Amino acid sequence: MVGGSNEPVRAAGAAAPDLPPGPAGSREGTVSPSAARRSKAGGRKAEPAAPPRPFVAHHLAPKHEILTEEETKQVLGQLATPSERLPKILVNDPGLQTDPKYVALKESGQRLVGRLVRIRRPSSTAGEAVAYRMVVPSVREE
Repeated sequence: MVGGSNEPVRAAGAAAPDLPPGPAGSREGTVSPSAARRSKAGGRKAEPAAPPRPFVAHHLAPKHEILTEEETKQVLGQLATPSERLPKILVNDPGLQTDPKYVALKESGQRLVGRLVRIRRPSSTAGEAVAYRMVVPSVREE
């Protein structure tokens, strides 16, 4: 038998095996409890949320540096490529938190979307590899 089951082949006209009805065939019991039953079952009081942990950059995370608006325009001119063609980075990406200037700009409420981020990585051949990313808004902008 190809792609079949482990059940032996029944002769034509043989009765179906005696199995109890499953949840799909009956209306008596549902697979998951209703919303009212779930809320009663989870009657425990919610524990207070723990305070957020401070951000600590990992030693393998490359250095991110957010550029000013003037530096962004200058670098885009040097690269001679439209900003839509550059790789993107979300405004709430944790790698950006390695730059103290980013944290200060975010706390002051300045606009970060549309700026460039310079990422410096150590390279065995070039000494230091530089990459640029365009900051784009996240779905839930923070």
